[in-house]
Amino acid sequence: QVQLVESGGGLVQPGDSLRLSCAASGRTFSSYPMGWFRQAPGKEREFVATITRSGDNTYYADSVKGRFTISRDNAKNTVYLQMNSLKPEDTAVYYCAPQLLRLWVISFTVSDFGSWGQGTQVTVSS
Repeated sequence: QVQLVESGGGLVQPGDSLRLSCAASGRTFSSYPMGWFRQAPGKEREFVATITRSGDNTYYADSVKGRFTISRDNAKNTVYLQMNSLKPEDTAVYYCAPQLLRLWVISFTVSDFGSWGQGTQVTVSS
């Protein structure tokens, strides 16, 4: 079982940057693809980015492509989300999670991920 703690959120202005971190406990961190998701008030949780076990491949939602970068450090059991050129519509609680189901595919589906952390709030406002 992987336990996760997200950090790095905050209140920023449009155009600013933030770097989120997700620290995982457990020896099996490198066994899982890792994803970042977000949930805005009144909306469903949505896919943001995912990274393969080795970190060699990354995938992004169209809404963040070119602005966000996911990375991981398996030695530190940590996954990151570098967010640049932030927009008000990026405001949400951000969560990281391991992909636990259908590991033979690159999944962007919330239900394939689990062991959710408590999330970190990102607010983009002028």
